[in-house]
Amino acid sequence: MTSETVSDALPRFPRDFVWGVSTSAAQIEGAVADGGRGRSVWDVFAAEAGRIKDGSDARVATGHYHRYREDVGLLRELGVGAYRFSVAWPRVVPDGDGAVNGAGLDFYDRLVDALLAAGVAPVPTLFHWDTPQALEERGGWLRRETAERFAAYADVVAGRLGDRVERWITLNEPAEVTLLGYGLGQHAPGRELLFEALPAAHHQLLGHGLAVQALRARGARSVGIANSHGPTWTASASEADTSAADLYDLLLNRLFAEPVLLGRYPDEGLAALLPGPVADDLKVIGQPLDWYGINYYQPTLVGAPGAEGTAAADFGGIRLPPELPFAPREIEGYPRTDFGWPVVPGALTELLVSFRERYGDRLPPVMITENGCSYEGVEDGERIAFLDGHLRALHAAMAAGVDVRGYFVWSLLDNFEWAEGYARRFGLVHVDYTTLQRTPKASYHWLQGVLREQARG
Repeated sequence: MTSETVSDALPRFPRDFVWGVSTSAAQIEGAVADGGRGRSVWDVFAAEAGRIKDGSDARVATGHYHRYREDVGLLRELGVGAYRFSVAWPRVVPDGDGAVNGAGLDFYDRLVDALLAAGVAPVPTLFHWDTPQALEERGGWLRRETAERFAAYADVVAGRLGDRVERWITLNEPAEVTLLGYGLGQHAPGRELLFEALPAAHHQLLGHGLAVQALRARGARSVGIANSHGPTWTASASEADTSAADLYDLLLNRLFAEPVLLGRYPDEGLAALLPGPVADDLKVIGQPLDWYGINYYQPTLVGAPGAEGTAAADFGGIRLPPELPFAPREIEGYPRTDFGWPVVPGALTELLVSFRERYGDRLPPVMITENGCSYEGVEDGERIAFLDGHLRALHAAMAAGVDVRGYFVWSLLDNFEWAEGYARRFGLVHVDYTTLQRTPKASYHWLQGVLREQARG
């Protein structure tokens, strides 16, 4: 699909449907030494030679910490009803536990007030990958202590912002932190533990459950999580490919969904590898949520390793070691983003319908907490086509009976794209990384028109 094919009006979404955009603190705030902020794992990781592909770091990023009022103005003009941002744990509790940094809380206090004054609902995410370095030096998410410290931090943030925040998100994408940060070492904190990274998955999920308890105790009425999910497609009907795809799906999808939604791990053998009193922990992890957030970008085609057609070691920017028992493969026949990801809107419908079928009444209402694409340029017709296609696919899932309550575009701004540095642009707003000038792209104006049209309904 190209922008020229986007002509018909989008289907009508419910009047109370939540339209929003998303960002994360580590990718946009900068000001890493300002206002008493402590070091995060990403500060340390980016300072190590060779970790970030373009040699950059996020010390300045988009300068949002100092330019947040300008960015709130962009949100107001765009017309979204909600803004999903993240609170930087090391800005609020610099060492991860102990002393609270009042200046850090003050920043988010001002941001929330500015958003509300602009008619935009704040949706804070409490953890979007920026673990305080001091906690990482004590073991990070491999240790149970980090889950407990996270809950204490959640209590502090809710104590300051809870009188004005309706919706909360505990964690963003614990699967990626586990796989890329602890398993493969390609994201912070840069550990290469492979399957010995599994404790990081369990402790993040435990941290989620403990944070839910802390938020509820502060009166929070709308709490969710943002998990990354995508359909797993099997490379062939062979037993080897089917087994490999099932394992991949278990580790990247079911491992993070089922403890939250069902209160159990999807495999008893896997649960036996996890630390601590797992059965008791699952009672905390599996508390009912008000909604379930899904970040969707692409499906994954998976087969057995070493077979003909196996993807190269560098798959979508991720280098996969040969000893893994599964191998993602290239998906042919679809357009690709500048990141090399296949554009498959129909897979979003497939994913959501499969979640409803698998989890039934245990699945609460769904929010699409991230969906977006990387393309260069300000006249970004490909991004318009991407968003148009995915919104139609989302509406199709809703027509099929999936209870979807909102959709957040990733992202408001071009930003620091983790290990890719500044080489990928996901924003509706172009950022000149030298001057920090913001320029709304064609996709920003397109979405602005969509939201005006939906509001007329």
